[in-house]
Amino acid sequence: MNKNRLEAFSDGVLAIIITIMVLEIKIPHTTAWSALQSLVPVLISYLISFLFIGIYWGNHHHLIYSLRTVTSGIMWANLNLLFWLSLIPVATGWMGENGFAAHTVLVYSILLLICGIAFTILQKFVEKNTQDLALFKTAFKNLYKKGFLSIIGYACATIFAYINPIISGILLFSTAIMWIVPDRNIEKALKD
Repeated sequence: MNKNRLEAFSDGVLAIIITIMVLEIKIPHTTAWSALQSLVPVLISYLISFLFIGIYWGNHHHLIYSLRTVTSGIMWANLNLLFWLSLIPVATGWMGENGFAAHTVLVYSILLLICGIAFTILQKFVEKNTQDLALFKTAFKNLYKKGFLSIIGYACATIFAYINPIISGILLFSTAIMWIVPDRNIEKALKD
């Protein structure tokens, strides 16, 4: 399989996920400013999830960029990641509509933890299929460090969901910040 097909399919799924999230936001039936006040948690939840999906999209693109060919293992690992990401609209809506209640933040944190693990699994399959260059090994080593820290961050967010959902949210956001700029070492390895 051509890696462009994998990218196009993944891009389509991620675009649909974002579309579903925004369509779940209920439009107020009045023109009063107070009607927007009830939407604040929903909009914050949407913004957080939009950020996560965007980060996954960018990092997925960089990861797939290093592929020579797509194996069946890569296809299944990619589908595994997309499956878990496709559940984000459900967790996003539930969390936003319930004002970040502890159990909704717990489910959201667990889902992001599973997404992080799924991305790491995909990364492992991609690494097996890249050229055996020292630069690639360095790039993937850096990605594993970030992945390990992410899994710790998501796990801690899960633990703090019942203690203090705000701390949980800060941990989730901090983990996202770490991935905003995809690791450029893969691009450097391909150029060299």
